[in-house]
Amino acid sequence: MARSRQRSGEPPAAITARDGSESAPRREVSDRSHNMALALIALGLVRHVLTSRRFYEGLAVAAIAAGSMRGISQESRAGAMARLAAWNKQEVHRLEQKAERLEHKAERQAKAVKGAVEMVKGS
Repeated sequence: MARSRQRSGEPPAAITARDGSESAPRREVSDRSHNMALALIALGLVRHVLTSRRFYEGLAVAAIAAGSMRGISQESRAGAMARLAAWNKQEVHRLEQKAERLEHKAERQAKAVKGAVEMVKGS
């Protein structure tokens, strides 16, 4: 058997076409092999993430932050509802007083009109 002229550790020389402008066509890797390689890389990444303590620490921090934000949101809504209820009660009271004042004013005007009508009838 003939030995190759390559030294160990050196990459093989590229085979070039006769005119030297292009390298010889390479054997293409099939899509299936490519997809399998990507799937194995993804699987390895998922395994690495799931066995990582740092991932679980980050997950715990995110869960605590989400719970805190939920609590803050609920407190904020409760405070806003309390303020809204107080404002509503105040507005109802103000409108009731206004209605009473208008009612009294209407009664006074009705008495004044009645008095004017009786004066006109009496004269």
